[in-house]
Amino acid sequence: MGRLVLNTKIEEMKKVLLIPFTMMCLLFLAISCQDEEPSLQNIIFPTELSIQTEIAGDQSGNVVVTPKAENAINFHVIFTPGAVPVVINPGQSASFRFTTSGQYSAPITVVAYGVGGTSSNITEFIDLDVRLSIAPEILANIAGGDGLSASSKRWVWDQTNSGHFGVGPLNNDFPEFFSASPNSLNPCLYDDVLVFSYDGNSNFSYELELGAANQVFINWTEVNRFFPDASPQQFIDECRDITDQASFTSNFIITEGENNSSILDVGNSFLSYWAIISGQYQITELSEDRMVVRGISQPFNGDDPLAWYSTFVPENGSSDGGNDSANSDDITFETLVWSEEFDQDGAPDPSTWNYDIGTGDNGWGNGESQYYTDRAENVIIENGLLQITAKRENFNGSGFTSSRIQSSQKFDFTFGRVEVRAKLPSGGGTWPAIWLLGSNFSQVGWPTCGEIDIMEHVGNQQDLIFGSTHDPNNFAGNARTGSTQVTGVSDDFHIYAIEWLDSEIRFFVDDQMYHTVDNNASLPFNKDFFFIMNVAIGGTFGGNIDPAFTQSSMEVDYIRVYQ
Repeated sequence: MGRLVLNTKIEEMKKVLLIPFTMMCLLFLAISCQDEEPSLQNIIFPTELSIQTEIAGDQSGNVVVTPKAENAINFHVIFTPGAVPVVINPGQSASFRFTTSGQYSAPITVVAYGVGGTSSNITEFIDLDVRLSIAPEILANIAGGDGLSASSKRWVWDQTNSGHFGVGPLNNDFPEFFSASPNSLNPCLYDDVLVFSYDGNSNFSYELELGAANQVFINWTEVNRFFPDASPQQFIDECRDITDQASFTSNFIITEGENNSSILDVGNSFLSYWAIISGQYQITELSEDRMVVRGISQPFNGDDPLAWYSTFVPENGSSDGGNDSANSDDITFETLVWSEEFDQDGAPDPSTWNYDIGTGDNGWGNGESQYYTDRAENVIIENGLLQITAKRENFNGSGFTSSRIQSSQKFDFTFGRVEVRAKLPSGGGTWPAIWLLGSNFSQVGWPTCGEIDIMEHVGNQQDLIFGSTHDPNNFAGNARTGSTQVTGVSDDFHIYAIEWLDSEIRFFVDDQMYHTVDNNASLPFNKDFFFIMNVAIGGTFGGNIDPAFTQSSMEVDYIRVYQ
């Protein structure tokens, strides 16, 4: 029994010694696996919360709030009940404009947040005397009537015209990234109606009426703002019901912005498409029949801000593109402003024409088989005609040669009538083109710069003439293209022409119009373009090359530009 007790004590002593040793090992492992020991922050409530309010004395409704508190990390300022708070740091101020006219009291709530999620809040009422004004002519355009007595006006998306919706970077004023073609977006967007009203007593109200499904077209980066568990697909916008989370009624006001621009402020609401634009939109165009706005978004997912473009027309009418000439048949272009008559034999005039040399595989080709040169065998003026000749021959690794000339930085223009008298090459695989390219091509690339194809022809579809435009939303196989059958284009000269206006672009052969496309301020066809002429072989449009093809030429008699 005595030995048993002794052994038991020895075992107990081993356990006592083992426990501290084990704890030390675990502590060592813990220290070795992390940089520092975690520690709990002290929970400190913000105290002595107060707000200083400055109310403009000009009846504009402008209010500036500056909160103060001890131990505050940031402040949430809520100017109207249920509104998204304005988040500011200590020492900063928050601004807001009340857009209801009259004398009344309004609550302002400030929540101060401290360490550990603690918070304190305060609500104070301010006395307001607001008398807003909008110039009668502007008010009449946006809300109908005479701009003096009560009226209301309903606006819808200009969905039948290209460019009614678009997006681009902040450093330009057109939708470089995307511009919608007619009726191309989800119907839940087109169901929306924007209602602007006023009562004759300086009260201006706005309401966004949704379609029967009560859904809003939401930018994909914003879906998780309302639905945290959703998995939006990149670049795929969605229709969602957010009627219990967003504001669809508010007051509106139109104020003066930078550089004499006008700002439409719809408070906590938005103009149909949700891209968190904070209620303020720059008005780029406003008339009785058309409203175009530009808004800057702050994406919920942290992406870079973007510029969004929206075009609306009255519910009971449609837009004419903002220019009376869109539907005018009596426009004439009588003044010859530039011409190239090709009346000097030899190489093309170097003061007007440049050469693109090579195959175009560095960015401007379309998989063609020719090598473009500046040789007389491929491009020359003889007997008053420019001749661009495509030939079957081995040259610098290519099986064909041809030429491509262009007037970049030597002649460009905006708008007018262009006439080109030409006879076209023949043979399967030939692809002659007379066209215009945006002069900012080197800065923004294609198709952002825009392209207008005055004439294209392919030998595999003999006598079928094509006219097209390419822009960021409609390019390559999705270009806005028309065609017409013209007998003998490789046997006789014909006049290929366009009439280029700010409202549309018209395509002609021998004064017979066969195709038109809409133009508006959101598209790249409102700036300088330069000429290009070439004869390609094969490629994405030229197609299969006839094994019997040896050579053929495009002959150009003249190019004339009228305005």
